[in-house]
Amino acid sequence: MTLKIDPVAAGLDESRLDRIRDHLARSYVDAGKIAGCSVAVARDGHVGYYEEIGQRDRERGLPVTEDTIWRIYSMTKPITGVALMTLYERGVFQLDDPVHRWIPEWRDLKVKERAEDGTERLVEPLRPMSVRDALMHMTGFGMSTLSLRTDDKGRGFLDSDATLETFCQGLATENLDHQPGTRWIYGVSTDICARLVEVMSGQRFDDYLRTTIFEPLGMPDTAFHVPDDKVGRFAASYGRARDKSLRLLEDPEQSAYRRQRTFLSGGGGLVSTMPDYLRFTQMLLNGGELEGTRILGRKTVELMTMNHLPGGGDMTQFALPGGYGEVGFAGMGFGLTMAVSLGPVQTGQIGSAGDYMWGGMASTTFWCDPAEDLLVVFMTQLIPSGTFNFRGQLKSLVYPTLL
Repeated sequence: MTLKIDPVAAGLDESRLDRIRDHLARSYVDAGKIAGCSVAVARDGHVGYYEEIGQRDRERGLPVTEDTIWRIYSMTKPITGVALMTLYERGVFQLDDPVHRWIPEWRDLKVKERAEDGTERLVEPLRPMSVRDALMHMTGFGMSTLSLRTDDKGRGFLDSDATLETFCQGLATENLDHQPGTRWIYGVSTDICARLVEVMSGQRFDDYLRTTIFEPLGMPDTAFHVPDDKVGRFAASYGRARDKSLRLLEDPEQSAYRRQRTFLSGGGGLVSTMPDYLRFTQMLLNGGELEGTRILGRKTVELMTMNHLPGGGDMTQFALPGGYGEVGFAGMGFGLTMAVSLGPVQTGQIGSAGDYMWGGMASTTFWCDPAEDLLVVFMTQLIPSGTFNFRGQLKSLVYPTLL
């Protein structure tokens, strides 16, 4: 696939678009802060800007290309949300249905309640954990449950023989850290959503994604592993050494993604390409449809991208102090697996109220702006995300190009 670039049709000011490449090349690639990246800007259904900068594999001297395969980590989450909402559209569940209807082992979960003197007791939940809670990181499961992502040999679930089913069975032995629906905790919730897809559909999660989203949308390179015939396109993963120099974290030839996995993480297990993820986000921006293929209804996408936080608040009111998400908390509401901007004044960033977005652990990010019919996707491989504010800088660069 070769992306067709038409800045005029996209309503973008060509004289200002070069600022995007200049900034990313000068400040990040040439400065050795990232090995390479790609960025795409689409508006009114047209890709108006696309650029490849630097290398996907610095050790082998391989450049970033359009078909480079990237670890998208938490940008898997909106895909999982879409998958679950396709089942909503079939009448399988309502948002406030209890999760224990599909995971009966959780029917008797208790909540840890802490007294002022530091003592702890177990109490009944004020209400059952709902499907909406799982879609919103508000299940009540705390950061301590992340320990369940390792098996008895100390391996992470992504590298073990665990499954979504055994993962949820493990969670049945845990207690909730908070009452469901009261705290926003970035943890295991979207893996729970993936398990709900499996139970509700009767299909394995990867098969459901393939038949319901990837094949209909034409996303051939989005998957939970990288087969041998594609490994030459797979990017290396990098981090920062103590001296802030770039260091290799995962060689694509040796990557765990090269084998089929049993733990199909709905929260962070996928790899993808720029063209694939553009098709997914364009489908969302189009109201659930792309090139005659409908994945979701328009009103369902609207439901997903509204702020569902209680009282219309932002994440500063519900996230734990010192907690982390893939976007900032100030001025950010949260929908069903995506953050939703309450407006540029509240966030302190240029844009529109109603932007929805998310990012991934390797510093990938995207946002969709329905008010401007605009979407931006950024791919790179630098862990952890949050090292640099790529989304904020890209917003400063992209919005001035809109005509």
